[in-house]
Amino acid sequence: MGTIRFSSRDLPAAPPTSNPSSSIPTKTTSSSITETVNGSHEFKIGGYSLSKGMGVGKYIASDTFYIGGYAWAIYFYPDGKSPEDNATYVSLFIALASEGTDVRALFELSLMDQSGKERHKVHSHFGRALESGPYTLKYRGSMWGYKRFYRRNQLETSDYLKDDTLLVRCCVGVVKSHTEGPKTYTISVPPSNIGQHFGKLLDSGKGTDVNFEVDGETFASHKIVLAARSPVFRAQLFGPMKDQNTQCIKVEDMEAPVFKALIHFMYWDALPDVEELVGLNSKWVSTLMAQHLLAAADRYALERLRLLCEARLCEDVSINTVATTLALAEQHQCIQLKSVCLKFIALPENLKDVMQTDGFEYLKESCPSVITELLQYVAKNGERSVITCTHGNDTLDSDMNGRRVKQRIH
Repeated sequence: MGTIRFSSRDLPAAPPTSNPSSSIPTKTTSSSITETVNGSHEFKIGGYSLSKGMGVGKYIASDTFYIGGYAWAIYFYPDGKSPEDNATYVSLFIALASEGTDVRALFELSLMDQSGKERHKVHSHFGRALESGPYTLKYRGSMWGYKRFYRRNQLETSDYLKDDTLLVRCCVGVVKSHTEGPKTYTISVPPSNIGQHFGKLLDSGKGTDVNFEVDGETFASHKIVLAARSPVFRAQLFGPMKDQNTQCIKVEDMEAPVFKALIHFMYWDALPDVEELVGLNSKWVSTLMAQHLLAAADRYALERLRLLCEARLCEDVSINTVATTLALAEQHQCIQLKSVCLKFIALPENLKDVMQTDGFEYLKESCPSVITELLQYVAKNGERSVITCTHGNDTLDSDMNGRRVKQRIH
């Protein structure tokens, strides 16, 4: 291999040095940003009664979890941490479980109310001004918490203890700081349009390999797309109990416009235009579609679609549809939608009119327990009306066999 030689005369000449006094002054900026990296961990402590008597200073530790680049662990002391308390209190701490020095963080320790009343016992740094700033953990094993977190005799008769089990939640916000200088580029990144690509694939009909028959109509689709979007379709199309005849899979208990809207969402990741779908434009049709689509989303485990429908129904509450929507919310565990409906019906100006709708009769028949909750809402509003929950002759439309006929989307 040859040797490359050069001398100083071969080097390019250095550019002339500018005179600092004659240069134009420049202005530069930078920003220091301090924020928290947040995370949480739930620690279930079973067999609480068996842990009593293990000794003061003895603890039950959670598994290690990671937040903000550090490892953490929760320590629960059934007999307390301090001998002077004589096992009167339980102690609860969060500890740094990895190497680190002067780790600054915000903490929250909560003993969860397991009765559903959400009256949790919370000690928190979050959401309030701290005179001395975030807590600093000096080294591995450093702890933050309370030696006297809760009196043991009160704990054992409280809603925090259920089936001899406690549930502890810990939130950690690790303080991080960094400095940002000015950006030297202005690249505008467009939003994702993957939904449009998949939607156009559906519209083109190319490469479809499965057909669905719904209420007399046939819909072609792609198995791999449906399986990627829905665990129910994945099991139906690729699981051990998959349908053998994918040339035409019959879908029961669903109307064609609803299934079409469902498939549209699975490709486009957006709700379809109801007017384009059914040829009608009214608030009632939009609400009816959202009701049916919510049930379909729950059936095929499409959580984002279920939440979109729940939000839309919360916005479109009306006298004629609220009772049916409330029954739907109860059947599909839509907690916020249920609350919105109950509050709307319980208003004195709405209650009488809602009770006269067919939907209210359906609500009484299908979800009688909700009527009790409604009475509680009415009582809160000072309403003294009595709701008579009779199950005599129904006035709802029915078929010749006496079965209830659902409203259909045409």
